[in-house]
Amino acid sequence: MSATQNPPLPPGMPGEDAPTLLIKIFGKDRPGITAGLFETLAAYGLAVVDIEQVVTRGRITLCALVTAPEGDGSGEGELRATVHGWAESLKLQAEIISGRGDNRPRGTGRSHVTVLGHPLTAESTAAIAACITGTGGNIDRIFRLAKYPVTAVEFDVSGAPTEPLRTALATESAALGVDVAVVASGLQRRAQRLVVMDVDSTLIQDEVIELFAGHAGCEDKVAEVTAAAMRGELDFEESLHARVALLAGLDASVVDTVREQVRLTPGARTLVRTLKLLGYQVGVVSGGFTQVTDALKDHLGLDFASANTLEIVDGKLTGRVTGEIVDRAGKARLLRRFAAEAGVPLAQTVAVGDGANDLDMLNAAGLGVAFNAKPMVREAAHTAVNVPFLDTVLYLLGITREEVEAADAAV
Repeated sequence: MSATQNPPLPPGMPGEDAPTLLIKIFGKDRPGITAGLFETLAAYGLAVVDIEQVVTRGRITLCALVTAPEGDGSGEGELRATVHGWAESLKLQAEIISGRGDNRPRGTGRSHVTVLGHPLTAESTAAIAACITGTGGNIDRIFRLAKYPVTAVEFDVSGAPTEPLRTALATESAALGVDVAVVASGLQRRAQRLVVMDVDSTLIQDEVIELFAGHAGCEDKVAEVTAAAMRGELDFEESLHARVALLAGLDASVVDTVREQVRLTPGARTLVRTLKLLGYQVGVVSGGFTQVTDALKDHLGLDFASANTLEIVDGKLTGRVTGEIVDRAGKARLLRRFAAEAGVPLAQTVAVGDGANDLDMLNAAGLGVAFNAKPMVREAAHTAVNVPFLDTVLYLLGITREEVEAADAAV
């Protein structure tokens, strides 16, 4: 067989011009409907070509594409009468449509479009669908990933290249106030087995250096420098040394106090626990301090953690940091290092962050997620999440709320 030839169809499967029947069942859902329909069809010796079933608010829509009975047409007429009689006995509606062959082939260029709304409105859904159509894409399937803490739906799209689709939807989503992620369809989506996150204002709600500064009486000054650095207005390493210098003389016991003050972002524990149960490896990189990130690593069971280290001499903070500086370039370098140690291709990694010093890491990862980020970060990342729940990142990976709840129950 040449490389351009299609493989032979399995026995019983229809060719392009073979007659087929689309059987659609509607009504109140109850156990046994699917089994009942196919038990009814079994007497006719049909081959099942395709099945689709969805239940919404207790109402079932069941579609079965099957080969038509052979013969002069009397078999099809009998089948139609039998299916309608079975449906009526269960107070269901049935529709049977004659046609030929299988579903039409999907177009090339396949993507998953995940939409997060809080709430998701009809207006924004219409605009997203129209934008997909405008790029030449066709929506093949839509299903809900989650209804809490946000409404998350996924569109399976074919016929449009991923990058132009992502660009078009990024502009549309910003105007609509919804979050949209576009990733190429394929096995690599489920193979993204390393997630690396920033810490301050991402994994946790706080800026750790500001917590230290609160004990040194210089919180306002440090917060001002931190904000400028996160906006990309200051060199991170220079700003780090300037801020840490203000902590000189603090007693080392403040480290334990700051650890107790740290607050996880809502959904952080669920995100990490679910990823770990699904076999992902999880790490953090931070422009903060190992005195906090090491404790988070132990507490959450993370696989990797790296940050700057506050120098402590004779029980006092010296106002200096030791070792390799974790800055913007350092975070991307650590992502690559973690991926190599985990045995995960860089294209199958996910990075999450909020500040300008996360940009290199977000761009290096297979999927870069800006989490409640500054405008310049949202514009540069692959996608953005603008709700205060870190576990919504799971939906961008195609993980449903039901899977999350199952993971919680398994703990």
